[in-house]
Amino acid sequence: MASDISSISAPPEMGRFSRLTSVPFMGTERPWLNMYGNRVRPVAPFGSASSRPFDDPALIHRCLPDELLFEVFSRMSPHVLGKAACVCRKWRYTIRNPILWRSACLKTWQLSGALTNYKIVQSMFEGSWRKMWIHRPRIRHDGIYVSRNTYVHTGVAEWKVTNPVYLVCYFRYLRFLSNGKFLYKISSQKVKEVAKFMCRASKAECVFKGDYTITEDQIEAVLLYSGSRRTLLRIRLRIRGTTVGANNRLDLLRLVTTGVNESEITNDDGILQIVEGWQEDETHNPDVPAISHRRGLSPFVFVSFEEVSFIFTKKFIDIFILNISNCC
Repeated sequence: MASDISSISAPPEMGRFSRLTSVPFMGTERPWLNMYGNRVRPVAPFGSASSRPFDDPALIHRCLPDELLFEVFSRMSPHVLGKAACVCRKWRYTIRNPILWRSACLKTWQLSGALTNYKIVQSMFEGSWRKMWIHRPRIRHDGIYVSRNTYVHTGVAEWKVTNPVYLVCYFRYLRFLSNGKFLYKISSQKVKEVAKFMCRASKAECVFKGDYTITEDQIEAVLLYSGSRRTLLRIRLRIRGTTVGANNRLDLLRLVTTGVNESEITNDDGILQIVEGWQEDETHNPDVPAISHRRGLSPFVFVSFEEVSFIFTKKFIDIFILNISNCC
């Protein structure tokens, strides 16, 4: 049988295929292929007293000095730093540098003052700025908080429909700024259309600006509606998160509209100081009674600016289903 196979001659057209084995492979260089099989030793954590020399075989770490790597990390937001820490052990230990998290905490809680923040991190978080960033309730400034609300509106009888009703859907939008200001808008438009207007107050776009303060996990916000009869909108919110450190939910605890005298407000600054100590049903203008709204108190969901283009899908549907189940 073997002699029969050896006696068979290959056809002439197979010759050109046999030459392919001697042709060198021409392609793009892939230097990262040389790292396969190399076991990367763990990098000593930041502040370690270990002085043993260590040669990192990773290509990016050989080409990029630690100083430049730290400079890149210092320009990232804290949420991007959390994602970058999952790349490798060296990045994880580098990102744990307290300088990165100290600047993030001082910027986020700048209304409390640097001295107060230093006292808090020493007394409550064992001197760890990263632990303070994760466990201390905070407001996120890299996106918008959105609340979807619905109500039933009675329609006009027409055709064969005698008792029509309409389910009206509208959204509340909140964007908090780090300087103690916030932007507020009510609209039926989706997040993608509203996000481009939530950068400054605008009467044309019905975007209003107010002041807020945060105490532990609660937010007190006050907004002044200008017009023939000035009206204050007082909002109380509670910060929570679906996971530790997420802070991606705001529970609407109170929503009150009340009147205010023209003599009490000379400008838009210092509104929080004016309403400090007011009762919930207190009004300073008899023409504008205090009204505590009990409807439309759906929780706010945080939407980052990166997710604005594809956000109207599952998050708001889940909230809508939750609201219907609570009503039933």
